[in-house]
This record gives sequence, structure tokens and C-alpha cells, in this order.
Amino acid sequence: MITGDIKNKVDAVWDAFWTGGISNPLEVMEQITYLLFIRRLDDEQTLALEKANLLGTPLEGNPFPEGIDDQGLPYNDLRWSAFKDRHADEMFEIVGNRVFPFIKNMRGEESTYAHFMKDARLSIPNAGMLQRVVDRLDKVPMENRDTKGDIYEYLLAKIASAGQNGQFRTPRHIIELMVHMTAPKPGDRIVDPASGTCGFLVGASEYMRANHADAINSGKGREQYHHEMFHGFDFDNTMLRIGSMNMLLHGIEQPDIRYRDSLAEANTGDAEAYSLILANPPFAGSLDYENTAKDLQQIAKTKKTELLFLALFLRLLKPGGRAAVIVPDGVLFGSSKAHKELRRILVEEQKLDAVVKLPSGVFKPYAGVSTAILFFTKTDSGGTDNVWFYDVQADGMSLDDKRNPLFAADKLGALAELSDDEHVKNNLPDVLRRWADRDGGELERARTEQSFCVPRKDIAAQGYDLSLNRYKEIVHEEVEHRAPTEILDELDLLEKDIVGGMAQLREMLA
Repeated sequence: MITGDIKNKVDAVWDAFWTGGISNPLEVMEQITYLLFIRRLDDEQTLALEKANLLGTPLEGNPFPEGIDDQGLPYNDLRWSAFKDRHADEMFEIVGNRVFPFIKNMRGEESTYAHFMKDARLSIPNAGMLQRVVDRLDKVPMENRDTKGDIYEYLLAKIASAGQNGQFRTPRHIIELMVHMTAPKPGDRIVDPASGTCGFLVGASEYMRANHADAINSGKGREQYHHEMFHGFDFDNTMLRIGSMNMLLHGIEQPDIRYRDSLAEANTGDAEAYSLILANPPFAGSLDYENTAKDLQQIAKTKKTELLFLALFLRLLKPGGRAAVIVPDGVLFGSSKAHKELRRILVEEQKLDAVVKLPSGVFKPYAGVSTAILFFTKTDSGGTDNVWFYDVQADGMSLDDKRNPLFAADKLGALAELSDDEHVKNNLPDVLRRWADRDGGELERARTEQSFCVPRKDIAAQGYDLSLNRYKEIVHEEVEHRAPTEILDELDLLEKDIVGGMAQLREMLA
């Protein structure tokens, strides 16, 4: 959690862009990402120099070469620590005409981050604005991994609060819930085929550090964690840059973050390659139907992206793999052939574990659509005995467009410890607790409760409808009404009183 002082410093960086005339929040975020990458290169150079001096060995791992460039100028000028104190005009010249061309053509670092810097462009329009941004960004502490990650998350939240492109961001507490329910473990290969800012992958990495630190800190476990565990695909280069930097600042050295249209025919080579999918795929997105993978259309012949992504998840998962994915409510009860067939496959051919219905305000102010989280395991041989349903009615935030927190920070999220009275405002801890007991006490819960289990045969009998309201039973309070004759007698007395009162009034006025 970042302090108020750090927030003020980050806000000052953001404000420097807005007052300078760059008002598109995605462009602001992109430029900050470039500058953070440049600042990181300086840190890498410092570490390489310190190691060489300490061990008396040749310089290795240094992003900036020794000596001079093809213009006869020192490479050392390109370092953040070197240009940040230059005169504004000189800094603008160095950053725009030397630093950005350098990072676009880097050959010494074969990382995901370097790859996405190849089309980097400085859009800060003048020297004075660049100096203000660099000065303010230099004051933001970026030494500690947790602090770096929190600062970038705070910046990403500002994209959403700016009222534009907020659809790219799944609320962090919902990500936390999904990650803890699926419980990533060492050896998992985790993928988000619509990764955006990589929020799900970051959430999974934080879970691993908190719960499996020993397994990922050395040896093969460390190598797998940093190079093979995390995979994210998107076809928006800005999102890929931002997502890659998000992973870097959360301490992941070499995640597999790639440009890819996940639904396209050309991208069918990684079937059964992953053990865990965490995703919030686009709803009602644009689709190039002709280029959509044929094997996905065989499962669901449709143009609806949410259905095609479900078919894609089944292809990507290896047997035993599990998924937690957000879907619009229409997926749960849609009546088209594709809707019904996908639900039948999840229930009969795979193992559908749970349907967690979310409040319709979770994605406000950007969308008021009702959504749910589907949890399933790929088996290719069935296995659904009971499906666990939970009706989330509150997530700790107001469900209007403002989405204000209803508690202090320690009472928010899925890991908070809440009293029964506080549960009314935040159901997420209860979801996590009851999920762990879904094969035990939850089987005995009545369908009038907030969570309950439904046998597979009951779901099949309803045409594989997965909407919670199809199975939830409502208890109507019995209301005792007075006898009609008693009410009529009372009305008769009232009418007599009124007639009598009017007669007295006429006598008084006579």
C-alpha cells in the first residue's frame, strides 16, 4: 500500500502531463511507461558497474555500451542519472533524438519489455514539460519491488478514474478473489488470452510470492516462475507495453507477453499448453469472422466473442487445467444453439465447478452489464456432480457510478476479516470461505441461502441454464390480512362519522 506522500508525488507526475496538454490517459500512461523503462536501464547500468568493480571482472549486463555512439557522443549521456540534471533544452534534445532512438533499436536486451519499446515515440511536446515530468518522476521512489508495483497499479487506476478506457481494467478485488479461488501453484502455466494491463497475471504472481515463496526463489522453481509461468496475449500494442511494464515492476523478469489475436486461425499452435486460465475476455467485441479459428467455430458457430473465448479456453487448457473467467449473464441463459451447446459441454464433458454471480455495478461507471464468474476444470470426461452457486450482493464498494469504498482498506477485498454485520457490505471473504467447503457443508445448504449446490441432473433438466435465479428459491413472508367483513365494518363507521361531521358543519354555518 503506497502512502499519501507517494500518491501526491505520482499525482504530480500525472498533473504535469495534463497541464501540459496531454489529456488522453492512455497516452499519459504510455509516456510514463517509456520513461520508467529508461529509468530502469539506468538502474541496470549501475548494478552492472558495481558488480564489475566489486569482482574486478569485465563489465557485463550493461544496457549502455562503453565509449561513444556514431555521433561521437558518450553513451553515458543517455542515462537517466546523467540527463535529468541537464538544462531543459539539452535534456529534450538528448531524450528525443538520442535516448528514444537507442531504446527502439536495443539489441543487448532480448526481453519482452525491450521488444515493445521498438516503436517508442516521445510525444511530450516541449522541453519545459519534459523537465517537469522528469523532475517529478525522479522523486517517486522505485527501489522496492512492492512499492514499484503498487505505484504502477495506482497509475493504472488513474486510467479508469479518468473516464476513458476503463474497460481494460478488472477491479483488483475481483482479481484477488478469482486468484485465491483457483490457488496458483508451482509449475502452473498461467495464461490470460485478453491480458490488457496484465492484472490477472500480476495477481497470480503476488499470490505465488505470498504462498509459495520458497519454491520460486531458487533453482528450477525460480526459472519457471520468471520465464515460463506467465503468458498474456493482446492485439493492442499500447496495452502490451503497459502490461509488460506492470509485470516488470511486480518483479517478473521474462513473462511471455505477446501480440496475438487469440481467436484467429493463425494462432492455434498452443492447444492444451496451459494449466490455469484467468481472464475477463471482451464482451460483444468486434470480430473478423472469416479469420476466426475453424476449430473454435466447430465448438460454437457464432460471432459472439464471449462464446468463442469460452471455446478457446477449452482448447488452451490441458487435461486437469482449471479456469476462472468473467462472462456476461447472457452466456448463462442465452437460448441460441451455440449458447446451449457450450453450457452442455461445460456440464457434461468437463467439470463445471461454480457460478459466482456478481452485482451489476461491479464494472460501473464503464458498463452496467450483469456478469458472473465461471469456474471449471477441463477433464474431457465429465465429472460435474454438483455446481456451486453464490449470489454476490455486495463487494465492499458502492454499486453506483462513483464506486466509493464502504470500508477502510483493511475491510476490503476477499481476504478481509469481517463480522456478520459487515458481511452485508462485502460478501467476498464469505465467497472464499464457502468455496473451500463446496464439497462439504455447502452441499446441505438450502436453495434459499446465498450459496448452494445444484446437482448436474437438475441443471440438465433445465436445458443447462446456469442463471442463479433459475434455481434459487425465494421465501415469501406470510402476511396475515384482516377479514374483509372487518374492514368493511370499519369503513362503514368512518363513513357515518364523516356524514355526521358534515351535518354538524352545515348547522354551524346556517
